[in-house]
Amino acid sequence: MKEQNLQNHSRFVPLYHYVASTLLLAILIGSIINLCHCTPETCYSASLIVALTVALILVWYFARSFALKAQDRAIRAEENFRHFVLSGKPLDSRLKMGQIIARRFACDDEFLALAKRAADESLQSKEIKQAVKNWRADHDRA
Repeated sequence: MKEQNLQNHSRFVPLYHYVASTLLLAILIGSIINLCHCTPETCYSASLIVALTVALILVWYFARSFALKAQDRAIRAEENFRHFVLSGKPLDSRLKMGQIIARRFACDDEFLALAKRAADESLQSKEIKQAVKNWRADHDRA
């Protein structure tokens, strides 16, 4: 596995992010066109296809959203524990979820200083990631 850094840490799954999203968009457009050109006999089935397509898009979106939310909670717990082990104190309550998630890439040597700086200066997650000097890879993120 190649070394992870700021430029390549984002994870994209081509079948999910590109193929599935493109297919869903094409199906939605096709089903709406089908609905616009329906006859009274086919109007019910055409509208049902649109409704099913919208439901499928919602499932596609929420499946990803719920998985990431659960993973964010796990990251917060891990980073809170890591902070407690290193400092003897829990995370600063001023830290937002995005800041906590971004700090997970910092090695232990710079972790505490970056936590304090992120809370004091209200750094955005991109600024936190840019401030990391010794990148700690996270290959388990979905």
